[in-house]
Amino acid sequence: MPDFFSLQGKTIVISGASSGIGKSCAELCSASGARLILLGRDISRLEDAFKDFQFQHKPLFFELDITSEEEVSQLAKTLTEQGEKISGFVHSAGLKYTLPLKNTGTKILTESFTVNVFSGFYLARAFSQKKLKAENQSFVFISSIAGVVGEPANLAYSATKGALISGTKSLALELAKQKTRVNCVSPAMVSTPLSEKMFDAIGEEATNNILEKHPLGIGNPEDVAKSVIFLLSEGSGWITGTNLIVDGGYSAH
Repeated sequence: MPDFFSLQGKTIVISGASSGIGKSCAELCSASGARLILLGRDISRLEDAFKDFQFQHKPLFFELDITSEEEVSQLAKTLTEQGEKISGFVHSAGLKYTLPLKNTGTKILTESFTVNVFSGFYLARAFSQKKLKAENQSFVFISSIAGVVGEPANLAYSATKGALISGTKSLALELAKQKTRVNCVSPAMVSTPLSEKMFDAIGEEATNNILEKHPLGIGNPEDVAKSVIFLLSEGSGWITGTNLIVDGGYSAH
């Protein structure tokens, strides 16, 4: 029986691959047979993140400011010259500000949208070009449950993640004719160094309140990465324009 969830023979690009969900996506994509092109703001940090990991196929590492249209265009040119064909793209890069409305000004909103939304769309535009795309292609944006349900003091993050979800639907319709599928994954709280630091800062009572909202407990990056593998694979070949919620039951309340 064919393995519909294999990524063998596919080249996958991952942004934000240095840590957290992006790093876990890279590891599982490699284990599933993919060849990887990994993007990060700091190439030394990116390479260090995988110094002990055994890739099935030697990856390419690129230091890139994904918020720069010029740098993204140059990356596309470089990959085209190298004869690359992109089978899939995962936009995992992102940032989060937890601030009340009174402290959420133009700078915070602009930076949040530029990193979380615009950069992902710049990359999707680049990789969907005919000269770079593989015959069948899949894009996956890492959104958040915050883009589906409200969270106090989380305006910028929620707004950007909601924009990714709605943008995904438009891209899915536009790119379907060229056999490029576009989907989102929306996780709830995931255990990462950043979330652990947050738990330390907010104290035991607030931490327990968050834990109680996740019936299956706090997730880990691999829980999200498994869903990403599914959406990149031929096993999800008839799925596009979907927001896959991976939240341990958080939104079932």
